[in-house]
Amino acid sequence: MIMLFMAITSTGSAECIAVSSIVAYDIYYTYINPKATGDRILLISRVVIGVFGATMGVLAILLNAIGLNLGWVYLFMGIMIGSGVIPMALCLTWSKTNGTAATASCIIGTVLALISWIIAASIQSGEVTVASLGKNEPMLTGNLFAIFSSAIITVLGSVFFPENYDFESMKAIPVVEQEEYMPDEDETPEKLMEAREWIQKWGWVVSLILIVLWPLATVPWGVFPKAVFALWSSIAVMWGFLATVVIIFLPIIESGNDIVAIFANLFGLGGKGTYQTTSKA
Repeated sequence: MIMLFMAITSTGSAECIAVSSIVAYDIYYTYINPKATGDRILLISRVVIGVFGATMGVLAILLNAIGLNLGWVYLFMGIMIGSGVIPMALCLTWSKTNGTAATASCIIGTVLALISWIIAASIQSGEVTVASLGKNEPMLTGNLFAIFSSAIITVLGSVFFPENYDFESMKAIPVVEQEEYMPDEDETPEKLMEAREWIQKWGWVVSLILIVLWPLATVPWGVFPKAVFALWSSIAVMWGFLATVVIIFLPIIESGNDIVAIFANLFGLGGKGTYQTTSKA
């Protein structure tokens, strides 16, 4: 329950911050009020967080009222937003990615995913209902169409109409009430390249294990006998326990100096860390 609570609250918090940042900086500050002050941006962010949080709460109640459980919504989410995964990844990692093709692929991919999802449910069950749409096979069909159709459209559009983007504009991070953005020591090009190489290496390794090797290892077992199911359950519990330990204690360890500095300053003992306090004379 603790792990579930932390997963839900952390995800909800991240979504609220992401949406508020997009609205405040990418929409309001960029297109509506480029001269907005820091206090104004902060106000917009708080309003968006409140509105978005309330909207998501009402939506959750409505979904529960009409009988859509978390599993149904979770799988359906892949159909609705899965088409944006590969185009977004290519925009960040491939200089030839065509922006128009990437944008169009997200829309077309979602439409194809919805159509294939409904058709698959109709073929399998002979009807289109909440129950038939929620089965694994139609959901899998819709998710696969979302991911691969958008990938194909983006890649083909970029191959035939490459943009040769140099990523320079991504360095122009918008700042409020400052002349320019001042990156810290962990945001230098060298550090970012090291982080990219680490992410690519371990990302491919972990993806290969979890998506290919691990499922293939279960194929010879077929339907799990009791002993194999007990082993599988034990591994899942152990994985969950280790994940709980990591997500709780690793952030505390990484931010240890800052936490100490904050409490030291709160109690007037002084402290040093990346966290800094300011005061007015």
